Amino acid sequence: MGLKENRFTKTFQEEQLSQLKAQINEAAGFDVTLNVEWSTLFEDRFLHLYADSYPKIYFLPIIEAFKSIATDDMGKEALSEGLKEIHILNTKDHHNPANGFTFSNGVLTIDHSPIINAPDVNSRIKVLVELLENNL
Repeated sequence: MGLKENRFTKTFQEEQLSQLKAQINEAAGFDVTLNVEWSTLFEDRFLHLYADSYPKIYFLPIIEAFKSIATDDMGKEALSEGLKEIHILNTKDHHNPANGFTFSNGVLTIDHSPIINAPDVNSRIKVLVELLENNL
C-alpha cells in the first residue's frame, strides 16, 4: 500500500470503522473479532469511492444479517457459539457474494471486490443470512 491508501485506511478507521464495528457487535450481541486485510482492498482508480462503498460491500450486510439471525435467543446463541471471526479481503475480485462469502470453522470470510455492485446491499444480506443459517 502506498501513501494514498494508507491515508485513506487511517481516515476510514478513525471516522467510520469504530462505529461500524460497534454496530456489528451490537447486532451479534458480543464482541466479534474483525480481521481486515486492508492492502487487498484497493484499486488506485477507485480510491475516491471507497468511503461510500466499503460500508455497503462489507459492513452493512454483516450488521443486517446479524440482526436477522439474532432476532431470538436461539439465533443469538448460535451466532455467539458458532462465529469466531470475520475476515474481510479481496483476493479473487469476486463480484457475486454467493462466490465470495464463506463460513468455515467459525470464520466468516467476505472475499469481495470493494467497489462492484456496491448499492446492492440487499443481495449480500440475503446471501449472508442464508450462509449463516445453514452453517451455524
